[in-house]
Amino acid sequence: MSHPYRGLPAERFWNSAVADAAPGLFDPVGEVSFTIDRNDRIATLGSCFAQHVAASIRASGYRYLVTETAPEGSSAEKKESYSLFSARYGNVYTVAQAAQLLERAFDGATFDDAAWQRDDRWHDAFRPTAEPGGFGSLGALEADRSVHLAAVRELFTTADVVVFTLGLTEGWRSRATDAVFPIAPGVVASRFDETEHEFLNYDYPQVRADLDRFIARLREVNPGVRVILTVSPVPLSATFENRNVWVSTTYSKAVLVAVAQDAARAHELVDYFPSYEVITSPLNAGTYYDDDLRSVRPIGVQHVMRLFGAHYLDPRTLTHSTDDSLVAEYVEGGRVICDDELLDPNAQ
Repeated sequence: MSHPYRGLPAERFWNSAVADAAPGLFDPVGEVSFTIDRNDRIATLGSCFAQHVAASIRASGYRYLVTETAPEGSSAEKKESYSLFSARYGNVYTVAQAAQLLERAFDGATFDDAAWQRDDRWHDAFRPTAEPGGFGSLGALEADRSVHLAAVRELFTTADVVVFTLGLTEGWRSRATDAVFPIAPGVVASRFDETEHEFLNYDYPQVRADLDRFIARLREVNPGVRVILTVSPVPLSATFENRNVWVSTTYSKAVLVAVAQDAARAHELVDYFPSYEVITSPLNAGTYYDDDLRSVRPIGVQHVMRLFGAHYLDPRTLTHSTDDSLVAEYVEGGRVICDDELLDPNAQ
């Protein structure tokens, strides 16, 4: 008897697509709407998992775009703060934060509470850990921010591909100015005041509106840019909701996955890449996570980036097309900076 599911490809069925797949060969990517040329300039931003993506693109031998580099004579710690992403914006955890980044860079949006102080040091509220130890003066902070935003403008106007890894729905905002911060005031610098600062857990409509806003503004300054959206598989380090952190994690990831997939369907040359699904698949039985059940092991990053290379890059030109050793070298040798880990006072 005929029915609608007869004749569908193997990837549509659980047994053939997941249960019977070899763990290292699991591939849920499907069709992509574009590929990346050897000379395309690739930019990255997002959560701490995006740092793995950035390092792996460097290892691939493709053209990883960096517009902000450390000044001559910088310390090793300071150089590290420049090497995490294409520009020194640090972790961009929420979509609202990303949209505001473009508005600050291209529209001149300013905020009165954009600088935080601790003792005699100053921290940029939008990237509080970017400068190790903070700035020596407010003037030094503002000068560095001006250089940074110029680099952001160069980055987003010249990138051919932007890979944006969505990380969180929970965030903090100024009640007076609506400035969106990557971490709660008081954790790195400044102080928390509930009359001045507001906790937000963005729901689907809010995240979707912010993502549409981000893509629209990006396309205004760079009409031909292609975008790859992905969701970080790294669980929340802490939640401000009155519930277990795992429940908050599943909520955040569900919202972000749904928004990213729907936005990819709605916008041309915007793809959803399922790195979250690769790492969290039951096929792996948790083996892609470290002992803390949060950090992604090199073998998991390698699997994700093999799929990225197979679907978006030309396998004939990949530096690591047959050997994951370079990806492993970057993942194991580099230190992933996750600002949200600072939220847990009991973490080592």
